[in-house]
Amino acid sequence: MKKSIELSPNIETLFGTRDENLHVLEDGLNINIDLRSKHIELEGAPRDVARAEQLFADYEHLRKSGYQFVNGDLSSMLRVVVSDANATLRGLAEAGRQRSFGRRTVQPKSPNQRRYLEAIEHHDMVFGVGPAGTGKTYLAVAMAISALLNKQVNRIILARPAVEAGERLGFLPGTLQEKIDPYLRPLYDALFDMLDPERVERYLEKNIIEIAPIAFMRGRTLNDSFVILDEAQNTTSEQMKMFVTRLGFNSKAVITGDVTQIDLPSARRSGLIEAVDILQGVNGLAFVHFDETDVVRHHLVQRIIRAYDEHKTRMAEQQLSLLEPKPSAPQPAPMAQPVEEPHVRN
Repeated sequence: MKKSIELSPNIETLFGTRDENLHVLEDGLNINIDLRSKHIELEGAPRDVARAEQLFADYEHLRKSGYQFVNGDLSSMLRVVVSDANATLRGLAEAGRQRSFGRRTVQPKSPNQRRYLEAIEHHDMVFGVGPAGTGKTYLAVAMAISALLNKQVNRIILARPAVEAGERLGFLPGTLQEKIDPYLRPLYDALFDMLDPERVERYLEKNIIEIAPIAFMRGRTLNDSFVILDEAQNTTSEQMKMFVTRLGFNSKAVITGDVTQIDLPSARRSGLIEAVDILQGVNGLAFVHFDETDVVRHHLVQRIIRAYDEHKTRMAEQQLSLLEPKPSAPQPAPMAQPVEEPHVRN
């Protein structure tokens, strides 16, 4: 099927640098896009051409309504649209517009990130499990800030286990807050990225935003709160059970972690792994699993994560092959003994 679309003013901003966005559409929708002087020709299966036509119409609508795409959001949103038949460019943009993230615009950059944001909106407890760089913590903090600014909750509580990444830092000097701050720095980074520093400091002073190690959660009931547990793979079974039972009325909880980066002593089982196994069938919870295709850091990070995963698979296969019993060599059949003829006496 062929379809011709008239070129409207400023539509070239959709094409991207060196037409990279058009290549995304061609590869993702399995169509051919031919640029002419006054129109665009689309060729492919009727359903795929219709999706591409809808995408061009959505972009034109957003542009006329004054929507601004920033920081590569357009390319990321196009990748989400072509990989998810239920997603539309207009729907993604307007969903992001409805959420208030302070001074930043946050858009999902992969289908799993989109499912993650929707799961947080529609469930009171969400587990986000996956490798580093997939936006688990950043998006959770963004949704917490959105809930706070929209007065859906009264405070944000950010918790993390105080576990070193494979090293021993010893006794840190300073007050209790100064001792635990190094463990919680990634959460501070996300806050300062989305809110003005003065506003963050004011919220911290008034305990509207509270950052603490998970050990400080025991005995509390967290009402009207958005609670985030980061680095949950480093919780013990007891800590995880304690945390998931803190949730009070009108509260949400998001638990994030990477099960490939566990820093607990080898004898301890991760509370995150156990919780995913135990709570999988509980109604009202949502689980979102990320992989290397969701990584939004440097493109090398995707390749590095993939290399580690492949190495882990090879090592597991080698261990299985060592455990398998080796077939024993066939034993030679016993030689038949000659039968003696009976001796007959004359």
